[in-house]
Amino acid sequence: MKTSFLNFQLLVLLLAYGINQAQVSPTDSITNLDEVILLENLIQKKASGITPSSEIGIAELEQFGPADFASGLNQVSGVYLLSGALNTNRITIRGVGARTPFSTDKLRIYFNGIPITNGTGVSTIEAFDFENLGNIEVVKGPKGVTLGTNLGGAIVLSTRPPQVGKTFLSNRFTVGSFNQVKNNVSFRHSERNFNISLSYNHFSTDGFRQNNSFDRDGVLLTSAIRISPKSKLDLLVNHIDYNAGIPSSLNETDFRENPRLAAANWLAARGFEDNRYTLTGLSHTYDFSPNFQNTTSVFYTYLDRYEPRPFNILDEYTSGFGIRSIFKGTLGPGEFSFGTELYKDEYHWSTFRNQFRDNDGNGSLQGERLSRNKEFRDLWNVFGQYVLPLGERFTLQAGLAWNQTQFDFRDLFNQGEANTSAERGFDSIFLPSFGARYTLNKGMLFAHVARGFSNPGLEETLTPDGVINPEIAQENGTSYEIGGRFSFFDNRLCITSVLYRMNIEDLLVSRRTAEDQFIGINAGETRHQGWELDVRYRFKLAQNFWAAPYLSYTLNDHSFVEFVDGDDDFSGNALTGVPKNRIQSGVLLGNDKGFRFAFNHQYVDDIPLNDASTLQSESFNVFRCNVRYAFDVLPNLNAGLNLGVNNVFDTNYAQSVLINAVGFGGNAPRFFYPGEGRNWYAGLRLQYDL
Repeated sequence: MKTSFLNFQLLVLLLAYGINQAQVSPTDSITNLDEVILLENLIQKKASGITPSSEIGIAELEQFGPADFASGLNQVSGVYLLSGALNTNRITIRGVGARTPFSTDKLRIYFNGIPITNGTGVSTIEAFDFENLGNIEVVKGPKGVTLGTNLGGAIVLSTRPPQVGKTFLSNRFTVGSFNQVKNNVSFRHSERNFNISLSYNHFSTDGFRQNNSFDRDGVLLTSAIRISPKSKLDLLVNHIDYNAGIPSSLNETDFRENPRLAAANWLAARGFEDNRYTLTGLSHTYDFSPNFQNTTSVFYTYLDRYEPRPFNILDEYTSGFGIRSIFKGTLGPGEFSFGTELYKDEYHWSTFRNQFRDNDGNGSLQGERLSRNKEFRDLWNVFGQYVLPLGERFTLQAGLAWNQTQFDFRDLFNQGEANTSAERGFDSIFLPSFGARYTLNKGMLFAHVARGFSNPGLEETLTPDGVINPEIAQENGTSYEIGGRFSFFDNRLCITSVLYRMNIEDLLVSRRTAEDQFIGINAGETRHQGWELDVRYRFKLAQNFWAAPYLSYTLNDHSFVEFVDGDDDFSGNALTGVPKNRIQSGVLLGNDKGFRFAFNHQYVDDIPLNDASTLQSESFNVFRCNVRYAFDVLPNLNAGLNLGVNNVFDTNYAQSVLINAVGFGGNAPRFFYPGEGRNWYAGLRLQYDL
């Protein structure tokens, strides 16, 4: 894709020139606009009704490096992204998903309203360039009836909003430590009834550790056209092609003495993953009346992955499609929403012997086939919600969701009695939700009760022998929360405080039986409870200078209520993989001339590494700073400079951990994914208004 970069830029310039020429026509009403209309404040929250959510905007995201999505998301209390590498990320919300080994599951993620979560609940956030994002919305827990009712909740990613009356070409170029190079070139045009955004991005780095390189190219196209006063079409196309080395986790000795090492077996095999991911979606919105609207989206996803590991080589691809339709309107004194989301995918995977030991030190070499499988996965959600105001201050909300999930596994390798093909369908599950809100003069109080579920992942549905596990069941639980949002001093001080408790039954546990084998069991019950506090304040320092400090604090009191695994009874122990205390804080300084300075701090408490609570990671503090300056070069040319330092004091810390790690072949268990040492980045942004 790199060879097409100049062609892509030429295409963008030609498209920009064509639209610019069209704008000079005297019949074009856009040229008569007296001002630019920003639509950012018109973006609707995806959490419908009175369901509370947390949002991160452009200003919060730009306090960090253009590839540092983890720090941006970790500003939200209750949410913790553990990043083992750019291609190994795990998002947990209120402790849900903390036991997943290498990926994000047990929550649903949407991109511009299109689901990106596959049939087993796994989401690949590495498939997006975060410089294209304009907003992140997080719904914690299963109370988002229209967003999947997963136990972890939902995350909605949205691209930067259109600016009516503007056409521009922009380029963001960044270099940094470890030979990091990042470039994002975008063309955007927006008018009242049509907008289009086209961007190309490239990112490459050698990485902090051995065998840690990352090379990604991607194209993102979004467009919207109003067909009539009542009808609108939205288009989304996102394609990413990336290759990433896998350094894997380290044992404690290597982590402390030389965190830049890769695990020896992964280094010898030169393990990596080569991925091509495509997401396409088409959404149609129709206003039947001022009080009744429908949005229907059809979408298709394709992921092709090749991953040589020390124990075998995995060759897989997933093809998925679905439809999501939501109706919204008013009925009597209240508002309603109802709809459905149907997702079907087809997962193909094969494993091959890795003969890297016989390859003269040249890394992985594909050998004989070991397995060939196919799995069909169907997920169907139906949901409805009604919001009823009772007086001027009090509002009630009731919702109900229904889920049906089925897996159909085909063994295409073994024959006769050795063939392990089987089907696994889960019982239909009904998931009610209730909420209440009371409006105050300076804020509001809210309370919610909701039931949610989580599907087992692939490793949990199959035994180590590749046989469908007939005993595995979905996790399910009930969440209770009460909280408030308050604003003071003309909204310059905003405080959100939430207490919650969630009891999860049929806890899914991935038991590791070999280096490349897991088995899933329903091991008992967990209790997730805690306190979340978010404080934002903005005040003037001088005539044209302001400061905006913030604090996000999370208290996790998560434990196993009942957890018996074979002869081991872990009941009463702390939930593995979750820090008890976590703080994200910082301050943003700025003036009206385009200057910004951000200083951020992250504290993470020690994390239980095994179910027996006999091993913990060490707590750590990490600091980051960033300075930006935007200015006009010419009347139509705007520029911006960006300089930042991560891990200012060069702390050796675990940015992610692998729980219940087991040492094989006499080797020490590898629990730790080191965070990057002190590193810097610098960038230049140019935007030319056409």
